[in-house]
Amino acid sequence: METTKSTEGLSINTTFVRTILTNFIKDGIRNPGFTKGIVGLSGGIDSAVAAALAKDALGKENVIAVFMPFRSSNPQSEIDANLVASHLGISLEKVDITPMVERCIDIQKVDKVRAGNVMARMRMIVLFDISQRDRGLVIGTSNKTEVFLGYGTLYGDMACALNPLGDLYKSQVWQLAIAMNLPNQIIRKKPSADLWEGQTDEDELGFTYGEVDRLLYYMIDQRRSIAELESMNFPRAFIEKVRVMVKNTQYKRRLPIVAKVSHRTVNLDFQYARDWGI
Repeated sequence: METTKSTEGLSINTTFVRTILTNFIKDGIRNPGFTKGIVGLSGGIDSAVAAALAKDALGKENVIAVFMPFRSSNPQSEIDANLVASHLGISLEKVDITPMVERCIDIQKVDKVRAGNVMARMRMIVLFDISQRDRGLVIGTSNKTEVFLGYGTLYGDMACALNPLGDLYKSQVWQLAIAMNLPNQIIRKKPSADLWEGQTDEDELGFTYGEVDRLLYYMIDQRRSIAELESMNFPRAFIEKVRVMVKNTQYKRRLPIVAKVSHRTVNLDFQYARDWGI
């Protein structure tokens, strides 16, 4: 966990943010006529914070947490998921995705990255199936850092009905987790998608969340130029690497583009939920 290099813009009022996100989930679930929230609980910090916010918003009886291991998953992940569920007092359902994933990857003969994508998408199939079974909506767990870097699987872990964490950088999610008194074991855990043995987010990315959050804040929120970023002691190679990652993953951050042939086109002219009382 990196929280030592504090940047003014990355420091949040956790009480205020918690209130906003709790109301966001409450409105997002109840306004369309639902009562339950479905959260994929991995044992990591993002899903733990999402589950805690869902509990605040909906009540513990209306949060369905789902742990979805693969045969190569770290056994500690299940221990941590159970710890979070117990701490929050929410139910935890376990669905082993191994048989589903193995059938797919054996037929396709995929490498580990493609296998990881299959796992992520299989987990979302499970969550959306449970959402249909229990008449709930899937609550996302992708944070702002992951969204900007495209560090997620399209229609996998990035899929959801609503996402309370998408405008919080990873370091801000840590701040919120501390303020919400989540277990220290979860807060200090190395971030990992747990897609293959020994995998960690920061090793795969090649930099820490603390480093990239600071850069993204100045690059995107503050719109600083490359020259300004270099004057702030960000290495040029690091700046360029992150800029390319953000640029090349824009397709993951938008809904499918609809070809416009009519007067009111979905997600172009027709996109305001308030017009329909939602």
